[in-house]
Amino acid sequence: MKARVKWVEQAMFIGEAGSGHAVVMDGPPEGGGRNLGIRPMEMVLLGVGGCSAYDVVHILKKGRQPVTDCVVELAAQRADTDPKVFTKIHMHFVVTGQPGLNEAQVKRAVELSAEKYCSASIMLKSVVEITHDYEISVV
Repeated sequence: MKARVKWVEQAMFIGEAGSGHAVVMDGPPEGGGRNLGIRPMEMVLLGVGGCSAYDVVHILKKGRQPVTDCVVELAAQRADTDPKVFTKIHMHFVVTGQPGLNEAQVKRAVELSAEKYCSASIMLKSVVEITHDYEISVV
């Protein structure tokens, strides 16, 4: 996997992934930026959420569960001093499906993502306290 980050101006950078997709990263005005893009640490948090949500949906679909939506609400705490690393991340999954969506399967999918498949959260969990919970909505 490769990526490239190029400085544009002030505190703005363009990140381009090996897949060819790009994203703007920028800092807040007090850090010399113009607030025109996502912060790099926000991107790390989104990456963890995206990685885990992908796993949960994939596992549920593979298990033929009638899942129709999956949202991960992330709450993170950072250290007060530099480097302001994440110290805690909580992931709350809201899994929606049709009647027949099995709670045990949802619980298993969340656990498998956390313990076996989500490379982003597994990589971070040696230095960050990561917790998970879920709720199910049947429509």
